Amino acid sequence: MIATYINAVSIIIGSLLGLLIRGRLSEKFKEVVFSASGLVTLTIGLSMAMQTNSYLVLLFSLVLGGFIGYLIGIEDGILRFGDWIEKRSPKKVSSEAAIGGSDFAKGFLNSSVLFCSGAMAVVGSISAGTVGDYNLILIKSVMDGAMAIIFTAAYGPGVLLSAGSVLVYQGIFTIGGSALAPLMKESGLNELSAAGGVLLLMIAFNLIGVKQFRTGNYLPALLLAPLFASLGKILSNSLPFL
Repeated sequence: MIATYINAVSIIIGSLLGLLIRGRLSEKFKEVVFSASGLVTLTIGLSMAMQTNSYLVLLFSLVLGGFIGYLIGIEDGILRFGDWIEKRSPKKVSSEAAIGGSDFAKGFLNSSVLFCSGAMAVVGSISAGTVGDYNLILIKSVMDGAMAIIFTAAYGPGVLLSAGSVLVYQGIFTIGGSALAPLMKESGLNELSAAGGVLLLMIAFNLIGVKQFRTGNYLPALLLAPLFASLGKILSNSLPFL
């Protein structure tokens, strides 16, 4: 878990630096930060989405995952949790740029998706837990810390909470790495990363104001994508004519 702790600390440090920058930004410069972070997220998301081996798997994962998410109201629940935390914080944050929730809650949601959606989080955590290889997570920590600065400058202190999301998410793969690695396989990791990339594209479009997606509702796609990839491989081996 040491590597995951380092990752969480890097996000906290980046968020604190982002808060220092945010306090000195005018509204015009905040718009620049939103646009720049949106374009960077768009680039990351597109590169991840292109890793898919099957656009059908990606499509069905997102459609079914989104349907499940809307049905149980995942995004509304996450935003309510973020708002609940904000109300109990010493200083409330303004929500001038928020849609469907405060900047605090949006920052928590979007940064959690950003830091947890990539295959690097899964592979790095499994490697750290099984063979003690921290390299991937350490590289990810630097990247996450840099993005935390940008996202906090845009959204505010809600990004700090995403350090907890990383601890839980990566902690599961670190502790259960030996059991989870054979289940994921390379094809499953590729599809998880691709689905995560599409979620990042949604966040990017939110940031640059193209369209407001309820990204949180699509989180089940991250579970369905590797599952569908495994099922597809089993079917193709059993039914070679498919």
